[in-house]
Amino acid sequence: MGLLTLVEDRPTPSAVYNWRVYACASVASFASCMIGYDSAFIGTTIALDSFESEFRFNEYSESRLDLVKSNIVSVYQAGAFFGALFAYVSAYYLGRKFSLIFWSLVFLLGAGLMLGANGDRGLGLIYAGRVLAGIGVGATSNIVPIYISELAPPAVRGRLVGIYELGWQIGGLVGFWINYGLTETMEPSHKQWIIPFAVQLIPGGLLFFGAFWLRESPRWLMSKNRRELAIKNLCWIRNLQAEELYIVEEVAFIDAALEEQSASIGIGFWKPFKAVVNNRRIMWRFFLGTMLFLWQNASGINAINYYSPTVFKSLGVSGGNTSFLTTGIFGVVKTVLTLIWLFFLIDRLGRRKLLMFGGYINGNPVSSSASTEGQPLSSGGIAAIFFFYLWTAFYTPSWNGTPWVYNSEMFDQQVRALGQASAAASNWLWNFLIARFTPQMFANMGPSGCGVYYFFASMMMVSIVWVYFLMPETKGIPLESMNRLFEIMPARKAHAQVHREDEEREQDFRHDAEGAGLSITKEKLEHLEKTTEKV
Repeated sequence: MGLLTLVEDRPTPSAVYNWRVYACASVASFASCMIGYDSAFIGTTIALDSFESEFRFNEYSESRLDLVKSNIVSVYQAGAFFGALFAYVSAYYLGRKFSLIFWSLVFLLGAGLMLGANGDRGLGLIYAGRVLAGIGVGATSNIVPIYISELAPPAVRGRLVGIYELGWQIGGLVGFWINYGLTETMEPSHKQWIIPFAVQLIPGGLLFFGAFWLRESPRWLMSKNRRELAIKNLCWIRNLQAEELYIVEEVAFIDAALEEQSASIGIGFWKPFKAVVNNRRIMWRFFLGTMLFLWQNASGINAINYYSPTVFKSLGVSGGNTSFLTTGIFGVVKTVLTLIWLFFLIDRLGRRKLLMFGGYINGNPVSSSASTEGQPLSSGGIAAIFFFYLWTAFYTPSWNGTPWVYNSEMFDQQVRALGQASAAASNWLWNFLIARFTPQMFANMGPSGCGVYYFFASMMMVSIVWVYFLMPETKGIPLESMNRLFEIMPARKAHAQVHREDEEREQDFRHDAEGAGLSITKEKLEHLEKTTEKV
């Protein structure tokens, strides 16, 4: 197999892998640019001398300053937690497209509100704006992975959802470097720190206007009995005519999934909640998705993202510009490795292998150097920074984006929207806890916060056991087969078994279709309606 070889669930026309599906995923992924930018810029912005001077941080005690900074960062995650839950309502009633339009507007309002803050008004507008912007990004973090997974061909689903992660890293790259550039080119001033806040409007605006161009998810339209528009959108996304066998098959698979949902839990806003409560298998899948984000955040990545100056100071890097430069290089490493993950790894190696390999490599703590602020970086500090970048190189193509791919595809049509809401809310809950308590952890867990690294390393080692025994591989499995995949135990053998079953089903389906002599669209559709139960 070549690096770009596609493992298909069924024979697929080359037209399916067209620019439209990639363009839709890219436009929707401006949402992750918003998230990535915030995770990178906020920690370095509140560390700027101009920001600290304007809001008189020099008058605060060390403990109060840690509290204020952690509050500035973490109210965003708190808002995102609730936004992820609110998005379930909008995704159900408004669909994926108009939900993205609405929630990106909420984000823009919050980002604009922050621009009104200054030393005289205090931090109130920043707090309020970050809560509102957080609600917007939390909602989009729920909707975008669902939208992409619903329009993606199975063979490139991981790659397309990976574009969402790439957008996160591109936003982060800009966020990590912007304050280094500002400190190099501008004197400390109100404008110096307000510019990074204003840049948030760019990805938010691109998502807002770009979402008007997007096509609504055919699967959502089918669930709302808007069949004609659903098939029209599906044909546009796949770049095929409605009578093509691939389109006819995909419509039949969606119909079968909806019929199964109607027969098992019913159609309605509250039906997925009842399904989760009444079905332990579905509840177990929710738990698995939630725990993936616990392990992801327990790696320490968001402690680094939000408080990179604090982290690099603990490694012996001192001086504002030097710290910003080191942080910028961290952003470059993440972005480059995300590209490798996106194009060469996620749909080739699969999800399980990446998570277990990343957990093993990253389960080695980066020890803090003995350097102190104002002194040259020691050889121990240089070694610590080297291993830190090595840690980043292995973390990024494993735990950074793979949990999002898993959660975007592991839930079937019956509970997909609710499952993604649960997963996104889980991410933001653990994210909030990390953002809220990282300064206190570094202040209290050993010299220079060295105990923080050992804590995160131990959590990564435990994650290997979790993934090996409990997480089945989802690579190349159709969304409509996820129920069956998660029923099979042990989990490590589920992928091969479901893949065999799908191949047998596909052969039977094509044999029946060829035997029926389907020559015109009407005959194909009539035949498929009769064979839907079998499919």
